[in-house]
Amino acid sequence: GRDAAPQQRDPEQPLPQALARLRRAQGQRPDLVQPARPQGQPQEGSRGEGEEDVPEADREAEAAVHGQTKRYNAKVKLGKGFTLEELKEAGVPAKLAPTIGIAVDHRRTNKSLESLQGNVRRLKAYMSKLVLFPRKAGKPKSGDASAEEIKTATQLAGKDIMPIKKKAPGPLQMVTVTAEMKDFNAYQKLRTEQMNRRMVGPRHKRALEEAEAAKEASKMK
Repeated sequence: GRDAAPQQRDPEQPLPQALARLRRAQGQRPDLVQPARPQGQPQEGSRGEGEEDVPEADREAEAAVHGQTKRYNAKVKLGKGFTLEELKEAGVPAKLAPTIGIAVDHRRTNKSLESLQGNVRRLKAYMSKLVLFPRKAGKPKSGDASAEEIKTATQLAGKDIMPIKKKAPGPLQMVTVTAEMKDFNAYQKLRTEQMNRRMVGPRHKRALEEAEAAKEASKMK
């Protein structure tokens, strides 16, 4: 076949090598730079035909967790998400939770009944205040908000969803220091309790051996 004629390049269009060098000089990745979309123009294919423009929250609802290590475990903060057990206790399907603004942490596990119940209460409180907009106007599904609820709904933006409320410190109480308080040695008490915990196994073994020896001695009589 005949050879195709070479295409003419636009002289005003920079060469790819020169454009890549320019982008590197500006501190940009040459392979990831894309033309910007005009401000206010929606992304193509973001919503289907007939779907409503539903407002979305800036952040998701997060669980209350305790800090790590003995130094910070008394501090309560917002975690990465709710566990699967907490979602199950609250009656929220794990696959539905991320679609309605609930963060899910698949790695965290519950080790305390108190924290489990606290996060379940947070989930139920969130679900009681949640207003679900229908995906398509005029075709609401079960669980979607009514037209009156949609009109009165307000969107939380730029803030945490259900922030943790810190407890106010109580009033100071004055006590009289007694002689028993002065004589109490906290360091010695801690050392004694640590020794008692360490000696649980050996003491139990010694007690079994003494009971076995007493049983054998009774047979000899």
